[in-house]
Amino acid sequence: MTAEQFSVVERLGGDDFLARTLGRSFKVVRGDAASLAGLLSWDDLNAILTHHRFEAPRFRLATAGEQLPAHLYSRPVVTRRSTVWHQLQPSELHKQLADGATLVLDAVDELHPGIGGLATQLERWLRTGVQVNLYASWTGIEGFGVHWDDHDVVVVQIGGAKRWRLYGPTRTAPMYRDVDVPEPPPEEPVADLVLNAGDMLYLPRGWWHAVAASEGQHSLHVTCGLQSTTGADLITWLSEALRAHEAVRADIPRFGSRAEQRAFLDTIGRLVAAELASADLVTRFAAARDATERARLAPSLPYITAAPPDPDLLVRLVTARASLTDGPQGTVRLVAGGEEWTFAAKAGPMLALLVGGVPRRLAELARAAGITVPQAAVVMTELVEGQVAAIGGAG
Repeated sequence: MTAEQFSVVERLGGDDFLARTLGRSFKVVRGDAASLAGLLSWDDLNAILTHHRFEAPRFRLATAGEQLPAHLYSRPVVTRRSTVWHQLQPSELHKQLADGATLVLDAVDELHPGIGGLATQLERWLRTGVQVNLYASWTGIEGFGVHWDDHDVVVVQIGGAKRWRLYGPTRTAPMYRDVDVPEPPPEEPVADLVLNAGDMLYLPRGWWHAVAASEGQHSLHVTCGLQSTTGADLITWLSEALRAHEAVRADIPRFGSRAEQRAFLDTIGRLVAAELASADLVTRFAAARDATERARLAPSLPYITAAPPDPDLLVRLVTARASLTDGPQGTVRLVAGGEEWTFAAKAGPMLALLVGGVPRRLAELARAAGITVPQAAVVMTELVEGQVAAIGGAG
């Protein structure tokens, strides 16, 4: 099974989820282990730990809310050039996990194609950044105690079972950088549930929760952290956009008269009020966020100078929120990864295929645009140089 076959959007409820649940309340979606077959396995995790060198906090063990020192499960290795790295010791790692530690691997979406595909699905649907962390545990000891996150999460239980106690929020929409902290949670949870392999859980930010492996079973799950987009972000973006006005770029009249200071503030106020009254402000802000989305790392080796005109060459965008719109005078405009391109309108069908998120052969892209394969290769070279596309897999 591929990540595309596992539709997290369909499982969560699509548009109904957006209208009724997102940011409002938790949601449990029951499934079965077979629905996740091929997404991620224990063998995949073993391979990742075998073939990568990790340092804390990217890889860590935690128990009772504390991170364990790395020397308890790894040993320093000094190379002949005197660099030092920490090599996992499987027997010591197993001992710590058996004693109740939780294994945590951050940003596993950067290490495993299936989980990367899951993250991309969510990014494309919810139009926000996503990072996926992996958690594995073997005992009923809580790795992090009762806590809350400053972002919404989508949890996918891959193996075993996990007990979740949910206490609800004690502060509306808390933030990482905030003016106050949430009150402590109530003593009794509002929900006490077990996720089995194939189940999913959505939890809004600010909800207190505690998590432990259920009934002594081993547990493997991933948590998709959804980047919050708040009013504070809108204000920050607006302050940047308003720099087009001389009054915003001007020095504050700190040493001027009260009348001069009042006039300055009134001018700023009118500019801000005009923007806030604009019917398309949120749309423009969302488009700007999409346009500056961070592209995922994807080199195109061995093609270091240009995309070859090979009809079997695979091409894909490495941004999930690219925007393709009509431009002036018979052109189309592609915005992705903080960059912008203008192409002839006939390139539109080719670019639309890429924006859809599925890797395409160069010959298919050329046919869609009614151009030759070498011409399509030139366009792809521009996108690769802009770091928003990757090529590979030629026959």
